[in-house]
Amino acid sequence: MDNRIAQSGLHEECGVFGMYDLGGGDVASTVYYGLFALQHRGQESCGMAVSDTDGPKGKVHSCKDMGLVNEVFTEETLECMKGNIGVGHVRYSTAGASTRENAQPLVLNYVKGTLALVHNGNLINANELRHDLEYTGAIFQTTIDSEVIAYHVARERLQTKSVEEAVVRACKKIKGAYSLVLMSPRKLIGARDPFGFRPLCIGRRENAYILASETCALETIGAEFIRDVLPGEVVTITKDGVLKSDMTLCLPQEKEARCIFEYIYFARPDSHIDGVSVYASRVLAGRYLAMDSPADADLVVGVPESGNAAALGYAMESGICYGTAFVKNGYVGRTFIKPKQSSRESGVRIKLNVLKEAVNGKRIIMIDDSIVRGTTSDRIVKMLRDAGAAEVHVRISSPPFLWPCYFGTDIPERGQLLAYNRSLEEICKMIGADSLGYLDVSRLSGLSAGLPVCKGCFTGTYPLEPPKEDIRGEFDR
Repeated sequence: MDNRIAQSGLHEECGVFGMYDLGGGDVASTVYYGLFALQHRGQESCGMAVSDTDGPKGKVHSCKDMGLVNEVFTEETLECMKGNIGVGHVRYSTAGASTRENAQPLVLNYVKGTLALVHNGNLINANELRHDLEYTGAIFQTTIDSEVIAYHVARERLQTKSVEEAVVRACKKIKGAYSLVLMSPRKLIGARDPFGFRPLCIGRRENAYILASETCALETIGAEFIRDVLPGEVVTITKDGVLKSDMTLCLPQEKEARCIFEYIYFARPDSHIDGVSVYASRVLAGRYLAMDSPADADLVVGVPESGNAAALGYAMESGICYGTAFVKNGYVGRTFIKPKQSSRESGVRIKLNVLKEAVNGKRIIMIDDSIVRGTTSDRIVKMLRDAGAAEVHVRISSPPFLWPCYFGTDIPERGQLLAYNRSLEEICKMIGADSLGYLDVSRLSGLSAGLPVCKGCFTGTYPLEPPKEDIRGEFDR
């Protein structure tokens, strides 16, 4: 079986982090801890680039490689990376191969100096823009859409008075999902696409400003949350600490389309996205499931980690006891990094183990965040039955996946989705459950506190017209 088809869980492209210490202090160690807090957003590669705003213009120290944050960076590495401005990145690939060359940040040296860029999201017009650049002499070093953005920023900079204006002009050309953090020799810039697909927030710690994918990264480094970067906004942090805002990219609010899976799965539960608590969203999803898909049972359990809060919500609403059925080995990487299907299947048991004393003889309601291909769900249900569970009722805190995603989530083409062309009863039988219930699509707006969200992977109606060719690189359409 193709390794790509065998991947069972959801994965999201990456996390970004940037810091500018106006007092001149080195930022490398803080960027490291910021990336560590965002490790859940990407576990294939990571990187960092730092510079000294008072030093030689264009001198950038960078380090990137395949692996986790604590594997790529050492104390010696960080000690050598001197500079008071820096950007960092953690990556899981949804467009472009998983190779060292595609790790970020991307560092460009051009006529106006240097540019370091990190990107979270997927562009839907990347191939078109890339072809145009290639036919005008551009030579690409990577296969990722982020390099297309970097080239356009560099080219626009030749025609503009400031790098932030170049970023705005470049963003008018690109379409899709992007949260960007860019480092120029003297400025730190953040940009969020007009739909707000991916999160980006602003923080401050003493004399330093921070841009990060999630608020949990700010809390990790002891920074104060200032606000979210708004959909369609470009913000610029200068040596004077000035936060300049450009809203020329913004859309009417009703057209915004945040990725709902930030609330359901991707983000850490202790984060807030656009003012909404991720933890509260997941608890609410569980409450909705209890209202809409009740079941007689003795115990409600969650599949770690994102299923736990939803399970608590289900228990609170239903009055059924909440408990722990799974022990997770926190030292095992996600199953998708295993090279063979046989390894990936056994990886479920390596990663999770069932507490037999907790489930033996009991009717269990098992809450998970999603079912993509079903290759994990059936094994987890079987593990519960093998441990003595009398019944296993599965409840999913998202609707069924029926369509692929083109905006940074690796939901594959329809033929690989378990729910496509199958009834609820058929899916239930395939995963071996006694009953199955999904979150209703109508409940999604409640999870985001009414903020507009993208439902394309559930409904087939996207906020942007999907590309005619698959630009994600990981799956055939």
